[in-house]
Amino acid sequence: MPRLSEVISELDALWPPERAEGWDAVGTVCGDPDAEVDRVLFAVDPVQDIADEALKLGAQLIVTHHPLYLRGTTTVAAGTFKGRVVHTLIKHDIALHVAHTNADSADPGVSDALAGALDLRVERPLVPDPTDAAGRRGLGRICTLGRPETLGEFAARAAARLPATAQGIRLAGDPDALVRTVAVSGGSGDSLFDAVRAAGVDAFLTADLRHHPASEAVQHSSLGLVDAAHWATEWPWCEQAAAQLDAISDRHGWDLRVHVSKQVTDPWTTHHSSGAPN
Repeated sequence: MPRLSEVISELDALWPPERAEGWDAVGTVCGDPDAEVDRVLFAVDPVQDIADEALKLGAQLIVTHHPLYLRGTTTVAAGTFKGRVVHTLIKHDIALHVAHTNADSADPGVSDALAGALDLRVERPLVPDPTDAAGRRGLGRICTLGRPETLGEFAARAAARLPATAQGIRLAGDPDALVRTVAVSGGSGDSLFDAVRAAGVDAFLTADLRHHPASEAVQHSSLGLVDAAHWATEWPWCEQAAAQLDAISDRHGWDLRVHVSKQVTDPWTTHHSSGAPN
């Protein structure tokens, strides 16, 4: 059975913390380096429901995509919701490790997992990492479809392949326009519009698109926008990351039991609409 420090060393090799953005908070949040690990849980969000799930599973390590504390704090009191998570983890000897923007730009990374969930063929990064001579790391991915389909069909594919959320899938653009090439970016992607336009793709699948950038994008060109829930675009990474750790475990003979949380931790729980325009 490996020690936590051995498992973390392998995770840092997959997603080196030095490749995270300067504002990010990645790495190990809590955990005894000498503690033994035989069960690991992957999830998007380090919320109480995930901590409780790890406890029920008997996991000694949780790996999440989102940080617990992205900004500094002066308290981890159990009366605060994040402090309660910390207390639960430490009380039950459960470690927490975060791979955020260092997993976004990795090879394979979050957007590779998103592309894989939609059966897209990845061609190259949308925003290449200039330090990667092989040209495989970076933010987002430019992809091609196996065969052309309409924007409406592509949005329906996203709705069918990604985990269901209250938001569902929003579409901007002509639903009958043909789509051959797509840019994808797990998580919030409207800061990437310049790169998407420069790539000349037919559609852009991402999350958290705001009104003004989306409005400007569709006025600027015929680019189709497919907007999914933030959590749904990043959850496929959990399965990809779990498979990577499984392979590492097999190589070392660790016999780790690796789980992916199926809990929907997207904050939106209900969607009401009086009807969409035609």
